Amino acid sequence: MSEAKKSTPVNAPVLYDEQNTFRGVSKRLFRENKIAVVSLIVILIFLLGAVFAPWLTEYGYEDIDAINRLGKPSKEHLLGTDELGRDVLTRMLYGSRISLLVGIVPTVISMLAGAALGIIAGYIGGRVDSIIMRLADIMLAFPSMLLAMVIMYTLGDGIINIFLALALVNWASVARIVRSETLKLRETEFVEAARSIGVSPFKIMRRHIMPNCIPSMIVLFTLNIPSAILSESSLSFLGLGIQKPMASWGLMVNTGRQYLYTAPWMSLAPSIAIMLIVLAFNFLGDGLRDVLDPHLKKQ
Repeated sequence: MSEAKKSTPVNAPVLYDEQNTFRGVSKRLFRENKIAVVSLIVILIFLLGAVFAPWLTEYGYEDIDAINRLGKPSKEHLLGTDELGRDVLTRMLYGSRISLLVGIVPTVISMLAGAALGIIAGYIGGRVDSIIMRLADIMLAFPSMLLAMVIMYTLGDGIINIFLALALVNWASVARIVRSETLKLRETEFVEAARSIGVSPFKIMRRHIMPNCIPSMIVLFTLNIPSAILSESSLSFLGLGIQKPMASWGLMVNTGRQYLYTAPWMSLAPSIAIMLIVLAFNFLGDGLRDVLDPHLKKQ
């Protein structure tokens, strides 16, 4: 028995080749998918704009200039001013902080919760699997936007409540996908070998199952962020999300719709920003999927 233990590998092999390292993925992405590379650059530009907003504009996002109300784009205000004379570009830079934060934080929470529940359901199976998947089915039975609106209406507005609402809405789809990956992985030879030498289920899930689910989770992460950004924009547009005087792209679109004919730049600028960031994350997710999917590699 001791010889069998020594000869049986305890650590799970990675099911993907050496090209799945960060360096390998970067090389393939730059070589094979230029659109994904451009999308990554666009995302980095938005992130840098959000981080360095105070240094990129001379105005504050709450600075009011009553004389220049609804001012057209000019040298002083590149994207014009809003109904209170506030600089639209400044509010977009500060609003990107909220929009990107709402896109990333709930996605991280839902990914961690969904991945954990999906791995537990797929590996343990039985009644545990049935309970978790029936809960996921209940969550997926409701339209996500409607469910988020109900949660926000119940909890009230505020950025923390937006985090909770979007995380509760999105965990079920992540759990289903990770569960399907786990069902395939638990039948592999290295998991059978670990199980045969008495490795605990928790350790198998943590050291053998989870690392091989990471590529799929990375793709899911990049594809779920734009969904969260759109959800926040929709909630703010409906008055259930970010509230004044804070700035977010959805709130800016909601405010600007009243002046769509007299000052269209108030709505067009944040709308274009939402479109660009959503497209960038979607294209990046598609590019990463093409690089990380082993079936696509063989074609």
